[in-house]
Amino acid sequence: HVHLVESGGGLVQAGGSLRLSCVGSEIDFRLKSVGWYRQAPGNQLELIATVASGGAKDYADSVNGRFTISRDSAKRTLFLQMNSLKSEDTAVYSCFVDTVRGQGTQVTVSS
Repeated sequence: HVHLVESGGGLVQAGGSLRLSCVGSEIDFRLKSVGWYRQAPGNQLELIATVASGGAKDYADSVNGRFTISRDSAKRTLFLQMNSLKSEDTAVYSCFVDTVRGQGTQVTVSS
């Protein structure tokens, strides 16, 4: 049974950085398509970053160049490094593996 737990969210000023982590149980991140979603109040779920099983990375235009996704398979952990944060990045961020998604962690960017 795959279980995902995110951490690293919080309150940060615009222009700042945060690093999110997602620890997975019973999962080898190298074998699955994994990534991050976010959802702001009143908005739809947005897919922002993915890593394919082969290692290819993809980003939404809204975060490309500012966010970096990475994985440490030995530690069963997925990361999202977020730099140059903007107020519009405020959202609940959740990681996913295939069709399983974590509960999420809140990121709030103050302007």
